[in-house]
Amino acid sequence: MKGISKSFHGIPANQDISFAIESGEILGLLGENGAGKTTLMNILYGLYQPDAGEIRINGASVRIHTPLESIAHGIGMVHQHFMLIQNHSVLENIALSHKDTPFFSPHQRSGKK
Repeated sequence: MKGISKSFHGIPANQDISFAIESGEILGLLGENGAGKTTLMNILYGLYQPDAGEIRINGASVRIHTPLESIAHGIGMVHQHFMLIQNHSVLENIALSHKDTPFFSPHQRSGKK
């Protein structure tokens, strides 16, 4: 991500943010509440569009409009808080990004109804 900026109703959430991550690296994004971490990751995941800046993957500039496009580029997101579905284990969250992986809820796994 290079020079990413995003504002909501004139209030900046991200201003000229840049970072790079190489294949196999793990990135920790830290900051206080309201610092713009979630906004930045939602841009990378295609939930928001940046007002300025670009996303480059393997040197090529890309525009990510949806989470499906993000996943197609090899980018996944495990949200900190409940989003659309019930809570899952880390493995189940990772499996959700693979279209050929069958989905099993914790109730199905334990045999409870």
